Amino acid sequence: MSLSKHLNADQLIQAAKDHKGHVHSSTGHNAVHAYGARYGTDPIPKYKLPSKGVDAEAAYQLIHDELSLDGTPALNLASFVHTWMPKQADQLMMENISKNLIDQDEYPMTQVLHTRCVSILAELWHAPSASQAIGTATTGSSEAIQLGGLAMKRIWQEKRKAAGKSIHEPGPNIVMGANAQVALEKFARYFDVETRLVPISEDSKYRLDPRRAMQYIDENTIGVYVILGSTYTGHYEPVKEMADLLDEYEARTGHSVPIHVDGASGGFVAPFATPKLQWDFRIPRVVSINTSGHKFGLAYVGVGWVVWRSQKFLPKDLIFELHYLGSVEYSFSLNFSRPAHPIIAQYFNFVHLGFEGYRNVALQDLKNARLLSRALEKSGLFTVLSDIHRPADGIATAARSAIGFDEENVENYIPGLPVVSFRFTDDFKANYPDVQQKWVQVLLRAKGWIVPNYELAPDLQNVEILRVVVRENLTAVMVDRLVADIIEVVQGLVKEDTPVHALNALQSRKTVEGHHGRLEPGSGSKPSGTYAKQC
Repeated sequence: MSLSKHLNADQLIQAAKDHKGHVHSSTGHNAVHAYGARYGTDPIPKYKLPSKGVDAEAAYQLIHDELSLDGTPALNLASFVHTWMPKQADQLMMENISKNLIDQDEYPMTQVLHTRCVSILAELWHAPSASQAIGTATTGSSEAIQLGGLAMKRIWQEKRKAAGKSIHEPGPNIVMGANAQVALEKFARYFDVETRLVPISEDSKYRLDPRRAMQYIDENTIGVYVILGSTYTGHYEPVKEMADLLDEYEARTGHSVPIHVDGASGGFVAPFATPKLQWDFRIPRVVSINTSGHKFGLAYVGVGWVVWRSQKFLPKDLIFELHYLGSVEYSFSLNFSRPAHPIIAQYFNFVHLGFEGYRNVALQDLKNARLLSRALEKSGLFTVLSDIHRPADGIATAARSAIGFDEENVENYIPGLPVVSFRFTDDFKANYPDVQQKWVQVLLRAKGWIVPNYELAPDLQNVEILRVVVRENLTAVMVDRLVADIIEVVQGLVKEDTPVHALNALQSRKTVEGHHGRLEPGSGSKPSGTYAKQC
C-alpha cells in the first residue's frame, strides 16, 4: 500500500480515543499517561501550560517515563560529549546547582575555582605567563570560538583604523577548512565576517591544507581557524605548518594574520597523549585557544573554555566593567548568568585526575580506537579514513623491522583524536551497488548503537562515512560487541534483497564470545511434543 497523504500521529491518536457519546474533547494534543488513575491527574496539554498542575511525584514519573524513549547516552557513539562522572562529582554539582557564576561577590570561592581552571589550562597549553593568563568559562566551544573570533576581528579593525583604511569595504574575512564545525561558521555569519572555506581532499587528509589556505588570505583576513581534531575524521590540522606559512607571508607583505586554535576536543587530548606535539602557545602566532570541558575534559555538558595568549590579544572594549552586583566585576563572555556547577565539575576533574589520570584516559581511548580501526579494516568490508592506528611518518619501515614496533607506544602513531571514520571499500561497493551505507546506521540504531552516516565536507561531499567517537565508556568489550553488530548488519544486507529483510537479523546478537557457555545444536533431548524445544 502506498501512502498518498501525510499521516499525523497526534491526529490519529485523537481520533482513536474513547469518546463520550458525540461530545469531543476541545483541548486537543493532551498527554494521557498510564499513571493518571493512580495519581489522579487529568490529561495534560502538551503544547500549552496546564490550568492546574500535578504533585511533584506524579510530574517526575510522567516526565521520567517519556524521557525513557531517548537513546542510551553510553551507546551514543555519534557525540563527543562526555556522559559519566564519579558520584562525588555528581554530589558536588547538586550541592552547588543553584549558584550563578556571574555573582562573584556572593560566591567568591566559586570564582576562585574558575580562575584556577583558567590558569591550569594556560599552563597546560604553554602560555608565556600562566599566572597572568586571561580567559573565561563558556557554555561550550561554540561560545568560546565566537569570543576568539571577536577578539581577532576587533584587533583587525583597530589596525585598519590606525592605518586610515576602511573596515567595511571590502570588509573582514576569516579562513578555515571546509571541514570546520558549524560553530566556526556561526561566528562569521552572526558577526558579519566573510567565511572563506578551504576545500579538503584526500591528499590533505580530509582537513585544512595550509598551502591551499594561503590562496584565501589577504590584508582583510582577521585570522585563521585551525582545528585540533576534525569532527569528520579526527585528524589534527597542522598548526605549526600554518604558522610557518603565515610567518613567511608577514615577512613578505607586512600583514600579520593570527591563528585561533579550535581545540574543542584536541585541547584535552594532545597535551596528555602527545605532549611533544607543537600546536599551542609555544607557537607565537597562536593568540587564543578554545576547548570543551564537556568533551575530553570529561565533565558533563555545559562547560567550555577560551584562553588568550595574554591580555594584549583581548581588546579592552570586549571587557565589561560591572558595578551593580555588590562589587566591581569584569565580564567578557556572551552569556551573563551562567550556572557554576559545570565549572566546579571541571575543577573536580583537575584535582581528581591530575596529568597522569587524564593521560591514562586519553591513551586508553586511543588504544580502543586503534582496536576498532584494525578490526574494521581486517573485515575487508571497510576502508578506514582516520589515521590514529597508522605508524607516524617519522618511523621508517626499515627501523620498525630492525628494532621492532611497540604497538603500545602512542608516539609511534599519527596523532589525532580517538575517532574512527570508515566507509565501504571500493570493492564492496562494486560487488553490491544496491547496498546503501546509510542502512548500516539505521540497522545499528535498532540494536541500540547510534553511529552517524554523513557526507564529507567540500570537495569530497560525494563520499559518505560512518563515524565512531571512542569515549571513556567505550571499552574493549563494547568494541567487540560493536564490531560483531556492524559485521552482522552488513552481512544481512548482502544476503537479502532489501534492508527490510535484514531486520530479521536483529532477533539474534552474535559476538566473538557467543560460543562461550553455549550448547551446540542437537545437544538437548528430542522434543517431547510440549512447548519445550531443543536449545
